[in-house]
Amino acid sequence: MLPDLRGYGWMLWEGLQLTLLVGLASLLLAILLGLLGAWAKLGASRIARGIAGTYTTVVRGVPELLLILLVFYGTPTLIQNTAARWGTPVYINLDPFVSGVLTLGFIYGAFATEVFRGAFLAVPPGQIEAARACGMSRHLTFRRIVLPQVWRFALPGLGNVWMVLIKATALISVIQLDELMRKTQIAVGATKLPFTFYFVASLMYLGITVASMLLQQRFEAMANRGVRRA
Repeated sequence: MLPDLRGYGWMLWEGLQLTLLVGLASLLLAILLGLLGAWAKLGASRIARGIAGTYTTVVRGVPELLLILLVFYGTPTLIQNTAARWGTPVYINLDPFVSGVLTLGFIYGAFATEVFRGAFLAVPPGQIEAARACGMSRHLTFRRIVLPQVWRFALPGLGNVWMVLIKATALISVIQLDELMRKTQIAVGATKLPFTFYFVASLMYLGITVASMLLQQRFEAMANRGVRRA
């Protein structure tokens, strides 16, 4: 039985749904940035390698909360002040959902970059050489030989990225997005029952984690079908 939620259970449920939506959208963006970053790091261009290396180093070295505040509060202020100096006043009001997704996706794209870089390096070079020897083009080799194995190697790391990312969604409550943590804070303020609501919220986050672990195990089992273990 759940504890008495004083009629605020529906708020937590709505917050949970928004948390999952933010998490999934951010993960999709992180995967796209991770693939792009890994391609840049493993490419021949020194400029691309430098940009990707700077991106992963800076983002992984700055706290997530600071980056969220910098994007949501700092960036509009910077743009408005700059425009005012040029005599063209503007007013920028960022959407909390879009800002949260873009910031989290940008942050965890740096971690996904390293996951995909390791996955690409784990593909045996001999298989790529064999595919080219059979007459496969670079595009066909990447699609049929490299990419399926990259996903298999990257799944454990991406699972860890998702676990950390979904917990980090609680940080975007500071920009007034009504996700689970924000809804919990509202309920606590109205009922004065901090332990009850924070405990229920923690169980919800734990439920997401457990469900994610089960799904990850299933995906890994599917990806490893037909792979012989040494």
